[in-house]
Amino acid sequence: MENLDRYDDLLNLLTEKVEIDGKYYYLKEEFEKFFIKNNKEAGKRIRKIMQEIRIKSKEIRKAIQECKKAV
Repeated sequence: MENLDRYDDLLNLLTEKVEIDGKYYYLKEEFEKFFIKNNKEAGKRIRKIMQEIRIKSKEIRKAIQECKKAV
């Protein structure tokens, strides 16, 4: 079940609101602000969210490797 929780965490980062510095943001909205409205601050928030995605992905990858070794 712990691994499914990791998946849910990753899915939430991609689709749900993410808290950054006490405020909540949606990744899709930040992409629109950056790429359509040229809002540079949105680019910073995108990078922060992407870093969280990277960390969660690394945790999931490690868990998969451990499960493969156990089988």
